[in-house]
Amino acid sequence: MASSLTCAGVVWAFLSFLCAAASCVGFFMPYWLLGSQLEKSVSFGTFRRCSYPVRDESRQMTVMVEQCGRYASFQAIPSAEWRICTVVTGLGCGLLLLVALTALMGCCVSELISRTVGRVAGSIQFLGG
Repeated sequence: MASSLTCAGVVWAFLSFLCAAASCVGFFMPYWLLGSQLEKSVSFGTFRRCSYPVRDESRQMTVMVEQCGRYASFQAIPSAEWRICTVVTGLGCGLLLLVALTALMGCCVSELISRTVGRVAGSIQFLGG
């Protein structure tokens, strides 16, 4: 297999992929903030939450739902700041994955990545990070 990358480029490609994968896993996991509420362990991220309070109208009290899940809709995310964070982090993860996968393809395909494409990809990675 021919490659359009130098040794440093190959290392960059694999590190880019590992960092993009770690960013995406962090984005999808609901463990950004950990704490306790009603004597239960709770956690949530930008669009997922675990062990959250719900009002039980039949018993007229608040109970804890001990399961993980996404918010029902984008508007159900608690605040505008968390909604913005969800969009920005999701776009960043998408850009990081795009660059990482392109760099990995450059390891297998000759003349795919030139010096200019590498610089643009690095700039996109900086924005994505």
